[in-house]
Amino acid sequence: MAHVELSISEVFVPAGGTPTEQESDNFGQWSGTVSRAAEPCLLIDADTTVVAISSAGCDLLGLGAPEDVIGRPLLEGGLRLVDFTASPSELTEQETDKIPPLLALLSGRLARGLLRVQGPGADAGTTVDAISTPVLTDGEVAGSLTFFSAV
Repeated sequence: MAHVELSISEVFVPAGGTPTEQESDNFGQWSGTVSRAAEPCLLIDADTTVVAISSAGCDLLGLGAPEDVIGRPLLEGGLRLVDFTASPSELTEQETDKIPPLLALLSGRLARGLLRVQGPGADAGTTVDAISTPVLTDGEVAGSLTFFSAV
């Protein structure tokens, strides 16, 4: 018979108004994590500027190298989103406002959806699952973090 022992201890709660280390530089910590990540991921700020993107993210989204994308607006950095029709055409501005990275930023909530990304050639595109979460700094939405996977 297995024997399990549990103990209860007090929970450490910082003094009121004292930010924890994680909260004080949350956005900066995510930026470093995304830059070094092996997974396809992206971090944008509140102005939709790409702050960090992983090499795998660039490969999956057909964006070249991370240094070519960082500092540019997400939708002006070479990302070409197309619809799911038989002959793909670029998404309208109204449709791009609903993509997960921007939806999480604007709503302050988790967002998930499928994207069809067209690479530099005239291929039909790659379908990508995107899961985004808002990133908070001082309790306010400072950007969004998105993880991608090919479908």
